[in-house]
Amino acid sequence: MLSHINISNYTIVSGLEMEFAPGMTVITGETGAGKSIMLDALGLCLGDRADPKTVRTGAEKAEIIATFDLAGIPAAASWLQSRDMEGDGECILRRVITTEGRSRAYINGRASTLQECAELGALLIDIHSQHAHQSLLRRAVQRQLLDAFAGQQELAASVEQLASAWLRTRREMELLSGNRDEHTARSQLLAYQVEELDALDLQEGELEALEQEQRQLENAEQILGSAHAALELCEQHEDGARQALNLLTAETHNGPAIEGARELLDSAVIQLNEARSEIQRHIDGVEINPERLAEVQRRLESIYEVARKHRVMPEQVIATHQRLQEELQSLAGSSERVEALQAEMLSLQSQYQDAATRLGKARRRAGKKLAAAAHDILGTLAMAQCQLEVAFTPREDKHPHPHGSEEVAFLVSTNPGSQPQALGKIASGGELSRISLAIQVVTASAGTVPSMVFDEVDVGIGGAVAEVVGKLLRDLSARAQVLCVTHLPQVAAQGHQHLQVSKSAGKSAVETQLTALDDAGKVEEIARMLGGVKITEQTRAHAREMLTSD
Repeated sequence: MLSHINISNYTIVSGLEMEFAPGMTVITGETGAGKSIMLDALGLCLGDRADPKTVRTGAEKAEIIATFDLAGIPAAASWLQSRDMEGDGECILRRVITTEGRSRAYINGRASTLQECAELGALLIDIHSQHAHQSLLRRAVQRQLLDAFAGQQELAASVEQLASAWLRTRREMELLSGNRDEHTARSQLLAYQVEELDALDLQEGELEALEQEQRQLENAEQILGSAHAALELCEQHEDGARQALNLLTAETHNGPAIEGARELLDSAVIQLNEARSEIQRHIDGVEINPERLAEVQRRLESIYEVARKHRVMPEQVIATHQRLQEELQSLAGSSERVEALQAEMLSLQSQYQDAATRLGKARRRAGKKLAAAAHDILGTLAMAQCQLEVAFTPREDKHPHPHGSEEVAFLVSTNPGSQPQALGKIASGGELSRISLAIQVVTASAGTVPSMVFDEVDVGIGGAVAEVVGKLLRDLSARAQVLCVTHLPQVAAQGHQHLQVSKSAGKSAVETQLTALDDAGKVEEIARMLGGVKITEQTRAHAREMLTSD
């Protein structure tokens, strides 16, 4: 659930921080106070596009941080774990917007894309106001919601796995049996190439050793000449150091300075002697051998020639040899593999047809029950004329499909005699919110998004209908966290937590505040919503009655 939000320098908010509790939270305030600012800010954390104009005047950047408690949300925890973004039981979404138009998004401290924020957000919260976050507008969510309502998630997952396995098998078979002539030609070419590389028989580390040996054989005379010169210099300097050491005997020269000089000279004699031995060993290992040089050059030319044929660097010849061998082996067994894949496809298709047929029947039964139950609730929401229909369209392609053999769509007719249309084509935001509310209440027992936001679901209603809406939201909050922006006291009175939005004007700027109300504050706010500017004791008594009534 949403546990905390922090908003800084966003529109008319300089700083706003609020903790959220489970159950139903209502947000109220005067018109224009900025009740929807929090929802807009939350939308930015969920991947909405940012507008630099929303940065508060005088500030360089706006920042929104939303924290979600992941207890009981295994899908979101799994999503984070698969991307190495675990957050110790929490998920922190952060969005930063600058006046220059730059925008950055973070998930648990890691820079992320808006697409990633949207994917994760769909698992955390459902905002019933802005169409961009209305999950019920997405057919994929409608299908998943119906499968959950029907209790067929495992069967739907099985259908998806069988279809995916069939599609993978078909792609592999098509690749293997695509063009027999090309297949044969490729096999012949690979056989020739592998045979040539087998004959070359290049060993690991051989190329580097040959190139080093070639350099030494080509420069043998120069190497020997310079090495002998260096050997002679070492001998001369060793003799000089010995003579200097004999001149600086202890009988003639005393003192700390001269003792240090004798130690250095003695060390120099030893080191020069060792260097002379190493140089001699080097000289012994160098020979002028034209025959060996020619042999090494011929071997290198063979390696370079093969590398040119395959258009690779000489260092990649061994890896190329291995790759071509593997491809040739794969092609050699492709005919047998094609036959095995054909048999596997027939088996998978048979299993899929059985599972998809059972799933389709279960979906149709559940669709009728869902539509009937939603219609009953819509009748209590002053939308008795609204008809919900769960439509099923058989797929034109009869091959296995991961989502079953039919497309699922929630269609709605808001007026008698009108043609049912997709939810996204409904013009009224209030109607859409109430239809979504009815569907969520019906399907809540089968599992919902852990947090839901309803922005002004009471538009165009009042009286007893508003009270019904409030009770429905409160009932829904027993299964999921509910946040509701409302103008109606009948809805606000049902909240477990009540937040009041207010706006104050200073000398240079307008400021929005969000306050958590205590019991006395709830009475005053409900009374304000009931009575307007003038609040009487009778109005307060009415507010208390609404807050204490079941």
